[in-house]
Amino acid sequence: MFKEFKEFIMRGNVLDLAVAVIIGGAFGKIITSFVNDIFMPPIGLLLGKVDFSNLFINLSGTPYKSLAEAQTAGAPTLNYGLFLNTVVDFLIVAFVIFLIVRTANRLQKAKETPTEPTTKECPFCTSTISVKATRCPNCTSQL
Repeated sequence: MFKEFKEFIMRGNVLDLAVAVIIGGAFGKIITSFVNDIFMPPIGLLLGKVDFSNLFINLSGTPYKSLAEAQTAGAPTLNYGLFLNTVVDFLIVAFVIFLIVRTANRLQKAKETPTEPTTKECPFCTSTISVKATRCPNCTSQL
């Protein structure tokens, strides 16, 4: 059983998948930092100094000045600012993955060279013959 498991793990596609998951996790952290620390602050500034990570709806009725204060008090909140950050995060990751897949598809199409035909049609009798033929084997016409 251990030998079977080892063979399964050592397959190329399983290792590729493991590497992709690790790189994807690291890439996700970079994008999250980009959204939270670089992308959303200027947008918040343009919209009147809004901190998206601090936007919430308090469901308890007790007023709180910040999301952290409400969470510390255990108040139920709808954190729509954090949700907006997550949506922007997802859209950026989805767009980058789209660009990567599109580029990979273009590179794969470029690698695929059209194969030259090995047969052709005789212009006299319309039978299929080899491209290298100089005389048709069926009608004996000179090609």
